[in-house]
Amino acid sequence: MNLKKPKFWDYKHRNLLAYLLYPISILIKIISQFKFHPKNQVLKIKTICVGNIYVGGTGKTSLCIKINKILKQKNIKSCFVKKYYKNQIDEQEILKKNGTLFLSKKRLDAVKLAEKENYEFAIFDDGLQDNSINYDASFVCFNNLNWIGNGMTIPSGPLRENLKNLKKYKHLFLNGNLENLENLKEQILKINPEINIHIGKYEPINLENFDNKDKYIIFSGIGNHQTFSSMIKKSGLIVIKEYEFPDHYSYTKKDIDQILNYAKNLNCKIITTEKDYVRLGKFKTDQIKFIKSELKIIDEQKLLKLIVDL
Repeated sequence: MNLKKPKFWDYKHRNLLAYLLYPISILIKIISQFKFHPKNQVLKIKTICVGNIYVGGTGKTSLCIKINKILKQKNIKSCFVKKYYKNQIDEQEILKKNGTLFLSKKRLDAVKLAEKENYEFAIFDDGLQDNSINYDASFVCFNNLNWIGNGMTIPSGPLRENLKNLKKYKHLFLNGNLENLENLKEQILKINPEINIHIGKYEPINLENFDNKDKYIIFSGIGNHQTFSSMIKKSGLIVIKEYEFPDHYSYTKKDIDQILNYAKNLNCKIITTEKDYVRLGKFKTDQIKFIKSELKIIDEQKLLKLIVDL
């Protein structure tokens, strides 16, 4: 089952419902402090965790793919590690397209498999809150548009942990289309003046497949539809209708027929994301194309040096 993120999570001002749920947030925090934390095991393989505090849509998978590509260019043997979730087949398939993926219900089991096959680096897609592994480097990802939503923790808001916890991290990524950067940097540095802020920008890499004279309907079921929409519009394509579905959404025939009929009536073409195209399954059609994007890291050389020196 796919649950759509509550709209009030991303309100800039906290509403009554957020405050009513706040006692549950406190209870969850107390319970988490008493949870069993396994001892960190010593690993020979270098580990990089790309995680988040804000739930969904922060560019973790895109950053993992980019880091893997950078390491491969330097002839460093690297792989992906991900905890298995049934509703994240789309992300798993995309990672497999871009490298070797080790998948298990426990991240520690998956990374041990990578270690046995003599990989030098394991790049974890998610797992920032997994205390069973002592990562060599951790990157906290945020989206420039959603940022921290209403700033409250689950279920009052979209945060997995309190924003003050940025004090314990060394590296942070702001991913998006370069929106609102200076304001966000100022907020982050007030919490942790020593944190390294990296910038990631989404760039479409198959625009030649689309004509800017055409009109388009776009749809997605990802963590941040706004960033996808913004990237397309900034690329010069004309968008006249948008459909937004829950993250990791499983499409039905009714969903696709509705989009196809709307496109036919308005003489439009249809664009979705690569993740969504993977999830279309038997509903794939030549009438639906996907924009393939890549995360451009603004300070790539600085990041490379950081990783190689681990």
